[in-house]
Amino acid sequence: MDSSELKPGRTLTARRRVTAEDIARFAELSGDKGRHHLVPDAEGRLRAHGLLTATLPTELGGRLDYMAREMRFEFVGAVYAGDALECVGVLETAVEKPLSWRVTFSFEVKNQEGTLVLRGTTAGVILKNRTSDGRAGTRRA
Repeated sequence: MDSSELKPGRTLTARRRVTAEDIARFAELSGDKGRHHLVPDAEGRLRAHGLLTATLPTELGGRLDYMAREMRFEFVGAVYAGDALECVGVLETAVEKPLSWRVTFSFEVKNQEGTLVLRGTTAGVILKNRTSDGRAGTRRA
């Protein structure tokens, strides 16, 4: 990745429809088996885990080989099986260092009705020139 891809204001988008299977698999993986994630509510809706919703911003980071050092989430609305979510992340800052870029992002996740369900920020690094074993290498001229 070169610095032209790390301009403040750059946006990235991820979309996903949450399924009952996603919720069940996340409950197994995370160990969070709260009743509200396993049993539909009075309206027949199965509520997704907040951190399952938060996998959308992490998907954006994965595209950039971003390693988060800090993450802040504000869960502002419920997400249910069947909801179609869209996450928009904005690169807020990018400071070049010898072996990495220090970056910050903000993000919002909305459901199919355009209702905000999650917002937050994250700060971390994107390493430059990785070696074949995944370690940071020196930049070649």
